[in-house]
Formats: sequence, structure tokens, C-alpha cells
Amino acid sequence: MASKTTTTAMQAESGRRELFGVIAASVAAVPLAANAATGESPRFSVFGLVGDGTSQSEGAAYGTDQSTPVYSPYSVYGEEKDSIYAKESKDAYAARKKAILAETKKRLQNLPGYIEKKKWSDVMGELTRYMYETRGAVKGLASTPTQKEKAAAFFKAIETAYGAARLKKQDVANAAAADSVKTLDAFVASL
Repeated sequence: MASKTTTTAMQAESGRRELFGVIAASVAAVPLAANAATGESPRFSVFGLVGDGTSQSEGAAYGTDQSTPVYSPYSVYGEEKDSIYAKESKDAYAARKKAILAETKKRLQNLPGYIEKKKWSDVMGELTRYMYETRGAVKGLASTPTQKEKAAAFFKAIETAYGAARLKKQDVANAAAADSVKTLDAFVASL
């Protein structure tokens, strides 16, 4: 009786192996969907420069989908000569930067009210929110050594005002806020 049980167990194990083998063979025999048409030769592209430019090469178009020429096959941006900054005249550039400085002066004039009410987060907000644009405008307009010195004095004044607001020193913040307006006016007058 023991030999019959052993034989049945071995047959069951052998049957499972054969079953899984048949399943694996049938899955391997199913053809996968091809990305080419019947009778067509394989297409290739090397970085969009060599080979068939219409083939999918790593999912990139390499500038073939742009309306204007690009400066590099890896870039999505067009030539610099076509950008809005290249077309803008120096007068238009200076006018745009001066408008930023006019807005900055309005924002700096809000500081004494915030300092008086001890709204330190508003002071620091005014000195960080728009000052990125201001710094770019000042640096873009400062061309002479005198203008660069006045720009440095303005930057120092707004940094002092920010530091005083951070430390909640009302007198120092008031003086620095007044100095920032004065140094900005001096810079604008030197343009």
C-alpha cells in the first residue's frame, strides 16, 4: 500500500510540472505586437541627426515639432534672435526697469506704517516679495562706477531694514527704511 501512495504522489507532482510547462510554452508562443508594418525595414535615428528623422527616437522630437528653428536638437527653445528680449530696444528695456523701480518706491513707502504698527512679517514680506525684480532692475541699469556704488548703498539699506525687522528693532528699522527710499531716489537720479 505504501508503494501505491508514493507512486500516486509522484504522478501528481509530475502532472503539475507538465501542466506548468505547457502553460509557459503557450504564453511564450503568443507573438507580441510589433511597432512596424509588414514588409517595412526597421527605422532608426541617432539623436535625430543620423537616420530616419521621423522614427521615434527615445520619445523625443529633436526640434522637428517646432515652428521655428532651434539652436540645438536637444532644446525646446528657439533661436535667441527671435526672443522678445532680443527684439526689445535699449530704451524699452530701460523703461521697463524704471517702471519696476517706481513700483519699488511705492512698496518702500509702505514700510514706515508697518514698522509703526510692529507688523514685522509685513516689513519682511515687502522687502523680499518684489525685491528680486528690484535687484535685477538696479543691476541691469547700473552701468557706471558711480551708479554701481549707489546701487550697493541701496542694497545695503534694504538689507539693514530687513535685518532690523527680523530682530524687531523698531528704531533701526525706521532709519533703514527711510535710508532705503533716499538711496533709491539717489540711484534713480543718477540714471
